[in-house]
Amino acid sequence: MTDQALHSKAFNQAIAEDLLIGSHCLVCGNISIPQRQICPNCHSDQIERIQSNGRGTLATFTVIYIPPTSMAEAGYNAKNPYCVGIVALEEGPRISAQIIGMDLSDPETIKIGLPLKQTSVVRGEGESAKKFLAFEPA
Repeated sequence: MTDQALHSKAFNQAIAEDLLIGSHCLVCGNISIPQRQICPNCHSDQIERIQSNGRGTLATFTVIYIPPTSMAEAGYNAKNPYCVGIVALEEGPRISAQIIGMDLSDPETIKIGLPLKQTSVVRGEGESAKKFLAFEPA
């Protein structure tokens, strides 16, 4: 990936390339994922882009049975629910993403603290296909 910019287009391009990027503040050491141009902790603009190793643990989750339109168009519904969670990354930040590879017929079997690794899901077909950030059991 050649684009070193700190904007959402670069983040989405990285996801399309199976990378998870963020920013590291050179003043206070704060790490943000997605990346930021200004540190949310100390407000410095002394920022460098970093790449996450894509590993973390499940901090919380929900199983969605009644999806928004975009997810309904992707085939999710009450009979085909999906899981969304907050992943506590090894680098420190937390990020929201779809969690795949879980037994959604019995959500009580999904455990907080479960080790996860980055992956992606593709929605759409042909030229409209797009990769989205997801995590799966490590």
